[in-house]
Amino acid sequence: MKKLIIRQWGQIIFGLIIFSFGVHCTIFANIGLAPWDCLAMGLSYHLPLNYGMTVTLISLIIIGLDLLMKERIGFGTILDALVVGNTVQFISDINPLPLNQGALTGIPIMLLGFVFMAVGQWIYMSGAQCCGPRDALLVGLGKRLPKVPIGLVEVGLWAVVVLVGWLLGGPVGIGTLVSVLGAGLVMQLVCRIVHFEPRDVRHRDVIEVLRILSSSSP
Repeated sequence: MKKLIIRQWGQIIFGLIIFSFGVHCTIFANIGLAPWDCLAMGLSYHLPLNYGMTVTLISLIIIGLDLLMKERIGFGTILDALVVGNTVQFISDINPLPLNQGALTGIPIMLLGFVFMAVGQWIYMSGAQCCGPRDALLVGLGKRLPKVPIGLVEVGLWAVVVLVGWLLGGPVGIGTLVSVLGAGLVMQLVCRIVHFEPRDVRHRDVIEVLRILSSSSP
């Protein structure tokens, strides 16, 4: 079981790297950012931090909110917070190409990014050590608004995030709308192709994993 846990950590990190490349593509498309990326980019303009470190900061704050709402936190959640923003920043730093300058090419690039993000999500969610901080926040809010469809809760959350990001100077454009409408559809399509149902995954939180690692059994 311990070897399985360690293999899952490697799987989660690999999936998050693929996911991060997808996020980089959505930024490279240069037609407006997805809600959380818009917030992170906008906030980075006002802090002595680059985009990657700002994403990490936001993720750690959200983990704190998740804990306050008593949501399950796993090593997948923690790795998401630490890996994604910094990996996106690294890929952006080494990319020798200038940002895309046209919507006709930007939309396909953003859609390609969604595919990489969806594949990355499939890989790291299959590691079964809980989802990212933002997904846990959505679930927590959904539990506290039981009469509101989870889709509307997500739209409301995204609206607030985009508004704050825009007020901070984050890039908002057609890509923002495309991301709100398209990212979930692409994720659903990828899940159907690989026959993966995220809700069927039985996740282990940090406490359970630590118990396994501290046990005497191999």
